[in-house]
Amino acid sequence: MYKRILLKLSGESLMGEQGYGIDPLRLQQYAEQIREIADMGVEIGIVIGGGNIFRGLSGSKKGFDRVKGDQMGMLATVINSLALCSALEALGRPCRVLTSVRMEPVGELYQKDKALRLMRKGNVVIVAGGTGNPYFTTDTACVLRAIELEADVLFKGTRVDGIYTADPEKDPTATKFAEITFDDILERRLKVMDLTAITLCRENGMSLYVFDMDTVGNLRRVIEGEPIGTLVKQEK
Repeated sequence: MYKRILLKLSGESLMGEQGYGIDPLRLQQYAEQIREIADMGVEIGIVIGGGNIFRGLSGSKKGFDRVKGDQMGMLATVINSLALCSALEALGRPCRVLTSVRMEPVGELYQKDKALRLMRKGNVVIVAGGTGNPYFTTDTACVLRAIELEADVLFKGTRVDGIYTADPEKDPTATKFAEITFDDILERRLKVMDLTAITLCRENGMSLYVFDMDTVGNLRRVIEGEPIGTLVKQEK
């Protein structure tokens, strides 16, 4: 079993069956799954996207300044992080939100040593605000945090059960990979994460596992090694 993981959650998935915002049922399901593996002794860091509230890049296409748009997106991740932290605390699991830019008293400023101390004491640590810089996605942020916090693996929880040859929601002929390398992802131009995030993983030896987080119980299954998603490895 893994000692320490970094879990990337999709902001869009938090919408559940809604078209916007946070679905209380989905939030509760996520919190229960995270508490379950935390109770097993796994140290957990989390990065959440903000696409259920605002996307900086799409905002810039509608007239927003790109930097301000990305900053709005960072704030959206803070809202999602606070919601998940509150849900975890309601279940009795200690949780702390750290932010990549100063935002006290909303959250404490992220520092590697502080995050590690909290995780070792049993706190789930949610790092909000992306990297704190515009032009970087939360995919890049989660890889950066996984490397900094020396996670055993980076789990990307999505609404799809792994990596496919094409988007399975659009192409019924798409086939799923059980394993794939970072080089193959780059060569095939698969939209798993942005290129910066994939390159960071590859160059720093960070393994990536993509799975369906929306199915209740799947987080425990991947922690226990059940092959229900796609493992991205360093070499062929």
